[in-house]
Amino acid sequence: MTEVAEKPKKGFFNFIEKTGNALPNPTLLFGILALFVLLLSLIGSLLGWSGVNPATNEQVETINLLSRQGVHRIILEMITNFTSFAPLGVVLVAMLGLGIAEVSGLMKTALNAMLMKTPPYLITAMVVFVAKLSNVASDIGYILIIPLAGVIFHSLGRNPIAGIAAAFAGVSGGFAANILITTNDALLAGISTEAARIIDPLYEVLPTANYYFMAFSMLFVVVSCTLVTTKWIEPRLGKYTGDVPREAIVPATPLEKKGLKRAGWVFLFWFALLLIGLVPESGLLRGADGTVLGSPVFRGFIAILCLMFGTAGIVYGYTVGTFKKGDDVVKGMNDSYKTLASYMVLVFFAAQFVAWFRWSNLGMLIAVNGAEALTNANIGLIPLAVMFVFFTAFLNLFIGSASAKWALLAPIFVPIFMLMGYSPELAQVIYRMGDSPTNIITPLLPYFALIIVYCQKYDKKAGLGTIMASMIPYSLVLFVGWLIILIAWISLGIPLGPGTPMFFGM
Repeated sequence: MTEVAEKPKKGFFNFIEKTGNALPNPTLLFGILALFVLLLSLIGSLLGWSGVNPATNEQVETINLLSRQGVHRIILEMITNFTSFAPLGVVLVAMLGLGIAEVSGLMKTALNAMLMKTPPYLITAMVVFVAKLSNVASDIGYILIIPLAGVIFHSLGRNPIAGIAAAFAGVSGGFAANILITTNDALLAGISTEAARIIDPLYEVLPTANYYFMAFSMLFVVVSCTLVTTKWIEPRLGKYTGDVPREAIVPATPLEKKGLKRAGWVFLFWFALLLIGLVPESGLLRGADGTVLGSPVFRGFIAILCLMFGTAGIVYGYTVGTFKKGDDVVKGMNDSYKTLASYMVLVFFAAQFVAWFRWSNLGMLIAVNGAEALTNANIGLIPLAVMFVFFTAFLNLFIGSASAKWALLAPIFVPIFMLMGYSPELAQVIYRMGDSPTNIITPLLPYFALIIVYCQKYDKKAGLGTIMASMIPYSLVLFVGWLIILIAWISLGIPLGPGTPMFFGM
């Protein structure tokens, strides 16, 4: 059994870890939470918990899942809750291609080559930076970057859980920040546009609306997460003393270099195909609306990832001799799935909990009533912004989807901001800032269970408490630092993006 890394015995975060790990196994915990939702739905129904959905003006009431109709739905949709749980399909498809690349040796050789050329003092910053960029490609950060960070840190003799924490903080804790325009920018801008047209029927929020703020925020996320990792997380975790073999950093052999070169040509081939399909205005891969951001490449990048890494892994494997026949390729895919057994069991219970929480309307009522209380406070811009940030961060602990929350909150907050003389783009950027830092400390994040699995590769005793204790420092630093940046940005009147106003005139 893997030993736990040495670390201090006292302190608040060790208390958090000890307390969290004393909780039931995450699979059992999700099962218990699911049962609690059933009970709470009954209580809420009897007490008449209700509210009004501002997006539809419809009355929202607590649904009793222990009623005849509720029990029938639980039974009939239990299987589809599991099979339609979004992260499950993403993980399973991605692991097919990544499994081939890993078994062929491509991942290890490429990693070693990268580490040989990257100065050790830049590794942490590089991990966080790449993790941030991965947000462009949907969920690739959760599937590829985070586990790779653990391998990288372990290869350098550093604690692999610290690497996983750093990458997780970059991918999820700093979710909103990026130097590139992502599909999330377009999605939120569309929701903001609809909300703004409640006041001004011709108003339009562009995907670039928050670019300046988010690009600067990426620098902040990289620097802050790097400092938290090196100055706090690694000293706290201590030296890794587990028995997971360290992958040595050795120069590639001539045959491996040949395999890497051929794999590189495969990636270039795929990139060329993508450019041919995306660059021309009539390109085959452009979205139905004719845009690049709406293309299936961005919306379904995990499938592209699977094909790219799968074909590159096959070419590399046959070049270096890892693969000699088709059965070896299939074995690579089979082996990748063996590591997901515990994850799939956990997902079954997590999927039921998330579905029941949604069916009961408890999450909706938390959002509706909280938003109503916040908007009733007649205060200035900065206090309102601070309260909005706190509210969004708290709400994010219960409802993980950024677009779902904004679809609910935008019809309230965007018109309020406009009537007060502030732009929809400002309301949107405040929302995005509050939505990110608490991603990494809520078990309701769909990929939270997968992060636990990554940590358990190196420490069999790692659990919910391990993740929470490691991620709380990132969450606090990101939240406080981002809040200071936001207040300074508003006070100085710096544009939020190209041609983006901070104020709105009726």
